[in-house]
Amino acid sequence: MQSRKEALDYGLAFPDTYVETPFRDTNWQLVRVKCSKKAFLWIYEKDGYVNLNVKADKEWRDYWRSAFKSVIPGWHQNKENWNTIILDGSVPDDAIKESYELVTDNPTKRIYEAVKKIPKGCVATYGQIAELAGNKGMARAVGNALHRNPDPDNIPCYRVVNSKGELSGAFAFGGAGQQEQLLKADGIEVVNGKVDLKVYSMKF
Repeated sequence: MQSRKEALDYGLAFPDTYVETPFRDTNWQLVRVKCSKKAFLWIYEKDGYVNLNVKADKEWRDYWRSAFKSVIPGWHQNKENWNTIILDGSVPDDAIKESYELVTDNPTKRIYEAVKKIPKGCVATYGQIAELAGNKGMARAVGNALHRNPDPDNIPCYRVVNSKGELSGAFAFGGAGQQEQLLKADGIEVVNGKVDLKVYSMKF
């Protein structure tokens, strides 16, 4: 793409997006996601070129900058998280797609979806759920999400144990002994507050 219209049409092709011009200078167009109102694409003209500001994953941010001369650190934005594309047709559309995916990504939702995959009669560890949710390094985030479980009837958080098979403390899952009772109702043996992972661990 090389024109403002092409960039705008591409951005608006993603689900649940809209455009606005929030500044007095109508040169600036922002494409946002409806539910969160977060912008993933900034379109403006500078120095005779159409520029696009896009959110960049830190693992790929420097790749884009090194692979394409027309990609520079985000102009007028946090250079750690944003790149600017000087629109000359050389940069793949994937850079915009990546920005949209970063803005719409919801790790907590991915955690809950992963927990739903634990079948009755099995358990999974925090680390395994983190890996299923796409980031094996966010085991602590899994714990935080599970203790805020908005739908216990459909998100069986009690089936998640620590890396040793140990159950959570009394503060979780409705009080002391509740997790153990729920696991036993699933047919899982609990001995001294612990589940045998060799027997009951979910198969990945």
